[in-house]
Amino acid sequence: MSDKVIVNEVGLRDGLQNQPRHVPVEGKLDMLDALIAAGVRSVEVTSFVSPKAVPQMADASEIYSRLPLDKGVTYEALVPNEKGYERAVAAGAKTIALVLGSTEEMNQKNIGMSLERATEVNIAVIKRAISEGIKPRSYISTALGCPFEGDVAPEVVFDLAARMFEAGAAEVAVADTIGSGDPAQVKFIFGTLAGRYGAERLAGHFHDTRGLALANTWAALECGVRKFDTAIGGLGGCPFAPGATGNVATEDVVHMLERSGFDTGIDMEGLRKAVAVAEKHTELKLGGRVLTWIESQERRRQAKASAAAE
Repeated sequence: MSDKVIVNEVGLRDGLQNQPRHVPVEGKLDMLDALIAAGVRSVEVTSFVSPKAVPQMADASEIYSRLPLDKGVTYEALVPNEKGYERAVAAGAKTIALVLGSTEEMNQKNIGMSLERATEVNIAVIKRAISEGIKPRSYISTALGCPFEGDVAPEVVFDLAARMFEAGAAEVAVADTIGSGDPAQVKFIFGTLAGRYGAERLAGHFHDTRGLALANTWAALECGVRKFDTAIGGLGGCPFAPGATGNVATEDVVHMLERSGFDTGIDMEGLRKAVAVAEKHTELKLGGRVLTWIESQERRRQAKASAAAE
């Protein structure tokens, strides 16, 4: 039996949060339906942040009230603090993800707190979530490089991960928020964390700024990690992290994994349809590298069929 890999779709949150064109609730639900039809079963659907800071997420509560709950999908919401947590739980969230920048300036820009204060808030929310029957995940963002402070020492990531796990986080996602990381960094950080806490408690979140997201995914995969954040069509970008481009495309990760003998449960043709839906609502040209290849193969087959018919 093939190894199962969870592909956690973050296009509706991380993918849309920085897009200039507002996507209304109906458009987001249309994108979600297409992803579910393709076989996606883990989705980060929105974030309960300040609507003034991230207008694209102002409809978070309405989105949660209209999620299809009969499809076997695990939904989660990103929350920046206790107020965001309370809004998410009131809306019906059962799994929440907290974000903690690895540097002082990233936390100040992202959530208006010092690193130490942000760490304290994350710990408090994790403990509260557990006491209230909510599953908490933790993101360590800019773990492989910060747009403001540059390189991040691995020991900083290890320390923050330790504090999140000690507080009770079910999982820690190590995030290359600006796509500055490389496979050697990934292997060292994920290998160390996997040795300390178990690879099953880790997830990878990679942006493709320098074209290394798939290589970084593979490096984490070799460390035993079996959960990765991806975004349909390569959507992405962080309003608080200059230089951050799109997330690794869902279709590229699924193609790599399936061709390599892993099981994602996701259908490539369904993902192609989901990309088309996302393009319609964002008015962007989207799609990972594999779609260009698939389309070229289809044109080749069509040309051969036409030549044979003449």
